[in-house]
Formats: sequence, structure tokens, C-alpha cells
Amino acid sequence: MSEVREATGALPGPTGEAQGGRGAQLKHTGLRPGWTTGACATAATTAAYTALLTGDFPDPVTITLPKGQTPSFALAVEQLDAENGTATAGVVKDAGDDPDVTHGAVVRATVRALPAGSGVVFRAGPGVGTVTRPGLPLNVGEPAVNPVPRQMMREHIARVAEENGGAGDVELTLSVDHGEEIARSTWNPRLGILGGLSILGTTGVVVPYSCSAWIDSIRRGVDVARAAGRTHVAGCTGSTSEKTVVAEYGLPEDALLDMGDFAGAVLKYIRRHPVDRLTICGGFAKLSKLAAGHLDLHSKRSQVDKGFLASLAQRGGADTQLAEDIAAANTGLAALQLCAAAGVPLGDLVAAAARDEALAVLRGAPVRVDVVCIDRAGTVVGRSTVR
Repeated sequence: MSEVREATGALPGPTGEAQGGRGAQLKHTGLRPGWTTGACATAATTAAYTALLTGDFPDPVTITLPKGQTPSFALAVEQLDAENGTATAGVVKDAGDDPDVTHGAVVRATVRALPAGSGVVFRAGPGVGTVTRPGLPLNVGEPAVNPVPRQMMREHIARVAEENGGAGDVELTLSVDHGEEIARSTWNPRLGILGGLSILGTTGVVVPYSCSAWIDSIRRGVDVARAAGRTHVAGCTGSTSEKTVVAEYGLPEDALLDMGDFAGAVLKYIRRHPVDRLTICGGFAKLSKLAAGHLDLHSKRSQVDKGFLASLAQRGGADTQLAEDIAAANTGLAALQLCAAAGVPLGDLVAAAARDEALAVLRGAPVRVDVVCIDRAGTVVGRSTVR
């Protein structure tokens, strides 16, 4: 798994050891990273399409992740069906040391050639959910295969087609063994994703979280930043928010704190070990939890309060009907979309409220704070002033 850690881009110290940022934090925990369902589905897709074109399954199959890592996956399933013109491959998901309910699940991809010009058509097979409500980054009726994994699979299909004389026009059916049963332990049913799991992941890598180990790594990250003389650090909920703050502020790697869900850990440690400025950046839904007073942003321990979002929107000019619609919305993203259509700056309101909550936890420590809310693509959808 060393390739995962090396690819994070942490700054090397005098001995070559990563000294700050996400890579150093992961190394410090001693926890083993794993692979997302999106990475597993991409590997299975690559193997299946290769077999459809050549008659042979590559095993192991190597893929390229968004950050350049090139992991290899052993195949657990190989099936070439000449009669039906399909090929199926499957891999077993390894979530590393993360307590992921999908660890050990078999992720399968079945590929069938389509007429020229069809592109890649995604289908939900057994154990993969279908979107039934608005407010997610997919249209109602679509398989629950998120945008980044879709792009990864399209790119690998195109690569296999180029290498083996294919057209790249395929029907791709994804399935997960026992996925419908496993999904009952997730938020999918409540979000209106029915029939199974979602195919997820923005980097392809599962970053494991042990609360005590990760909080300790956050503290180490603050210490490294202070020792390096950094006066502006950023607490980020994930890799997309890291990219955003680097683009917005040009912060170096050792000024980035992989906060994950532990907003309280960042704020409480910086309260005792101040820096001049702290930027908190993350997804709109997660930061709406901070705005509502939650310091642990994990979905098992805090949820988006749409009633709270409705009250914030009313402060920003939302009428009674819009407030009711927000309170009844399926997701935080749906609430944000409703407000955007009505010209109500809900993203800015959430960012300001989250900043104020952060300042309350800091209890007068000499730290200026601002908050940036982003969507899944990394687009800024709300920001606060610096206070």
C-alpha cells in the first residue's frame, strides 16, 4: 500500500519522511488504507471489457486512480458468455483498516457491446441502488454510481478500446453481492437510493479513521505547521476541499490539516496552540452540521438538520413556502438547490454560521477564522468573511 501514501504529495523532511499534510497524517496513524467501491468497479470494468475484446481476463488488473496511483486487483470472478456477448469480472473490496460495511463485498461489472455512438450506458445490477429522489448528484432513475467513478470507468473503457481495437460503446452493469442487504446499514434507504449500495469515491482510496489515531494525527499536523512558521492553516474534510483551498489561497502541503469529520479536534487543539488564521473548507452538507453546533461531522453521529437550514434561509429572505420546502428536502444539496433557484444565499449563510460556531469553540483564542463550503465537484457554493 506504499504507493497510496507516496502519492498524497506530502512534503518530505530532511530524512525523506513526509512532514505535513494528508500523507503524513495517514502514515502517523499506522492504519492501512483501502479501496473504494468506485476503484473496485473500475478494476472489474477494465478486466471485463478487456476480456470482451480479447477473450482473456487480465489478472491481476491494474488501473490508474485520479491522483496517479496504479493499484492492481486480483479477480474473484471471471465469466465470458459468448452466447450473450457479455463478459463479467469481479473483485473483492478491501477497505483496509476502515470499519467499512462494504469490506469484503464482491463488486462485479458486466460489459456488453452497443452500437457505435452509444457511449457508455450505466445500469444497476443486483445490489446496486437506483436514485428515486432529487437532491443527489445524479438524476432520478439513474443507477447510484457517482460522477467520479463514472468518469474513471469511462476513461478506462476508452483506454482498453484504444489498446485492443474496440469502439468503447458499451452497456456497463454494476452489481454488488448482497448489496441490498448491506445497504440497510447505510443511509441509502433514507436518501431514496433503493435496491442496494452506491458506487462511491473521489480518489479511489479509502482513508481509514480510528478516532483516537486520527485526532492524534490532526494534532501532529498543527504542530508541524506551527514549527514550519505557517500562519494560515486549513482544516479540510477531504481531498476535494484540499484542492479548493490550495487553489484559493496557495497554501503549502504542510499547512493542510486532514480534518475529516473531526472539526472539534482541530478547533480545540488550535485553541491551545493558536495560529493567526484558520480556514475550514468542506462539503456544504458536512459544514451545515458544524453550523448547527455539531463538532463530529460523521454521518453516524450527526445528520443534516433541514429545519435548521430552513431557519437560516428565512434569515436570508426565504418566504414561508420556501422554508417549508427546505425542511422537507431530501438532502442538504436539495435545500441548497432550492435556495439557489430563489436567490437565497444559503451557502453563505451556512458558512457564516459555521464560522461563528468555530469562533465559539475557540473561546477568544487569537485565531481569525473563515469557512468555505463546496459541492461535490469542488465548486465554491458559500463562503464567510474572515473574523
